[in-house]
Amino acid sequence: MAFVVNYFANQYATVKISNPVTDIILSNTKAIDVDGFFIYGPLVFWIIFVIFLVTKPKWIPFTISSVALFVIVRDAFICMTHLGPFPTAGNVDWLGPMRFFFSGGDLFFSGHTGIPYLMALVFWDNKIVRYICIGVAVIFGVVVLLGHFHYTIDVFAAFFITYSIYVIATKFFKKYLAMFNEAD
Repeated sequence: MAFVVNYFANQYATVKISNPVTDIILSNTKAIDVDGFFIYGPLVFWIIFVIFLVTKPKWIPFTISSVALFVIVRDAFICMTHLGPFPTAGNVDWLGPMRFFFSGGDLFFSGHTGIPYLMALVFWDNKIVRYICIGVAVIFGVVVLLGHFHYTIDVFAAFFITYSIYVIATKFFKKYLAMFNEAD
């Protein structure tokens, strides 16, 4: 359901895309070609994370519900805030079905940064997973800034909004959270 909403939110944001704005970091740095890492980094992250999740199936409902909530909240934000890409942003050629979920008008807030951070929050009690996910969130944040794919505010706001989404998920999905905690 969240991905259906995501598809339509991306379509709307693309149609309503507005002008780019200046940015303190992007306006003062040269864009770097990080397209491969921008596309394949999250793909590899999710493949590894799905393998990790299947080791304890009781983790899956809360994790998936949290991600779905993240996607829906992010969709609301991209419908409300549809800035045009920064003028020097790379032009990503999305792979096959990924074209349905990403458009270039879906900037605020950064999913590349927010999703790994959400996984850090979900698995906070597991120090190794927490630190890896925070590291990935920071690396992805740097990548999207280096490629000029996101504005600086998109990356920094992702941490604050994602934390709020996590707190809401713990309130909305108490049954799944209890199952998650049982699996530890």
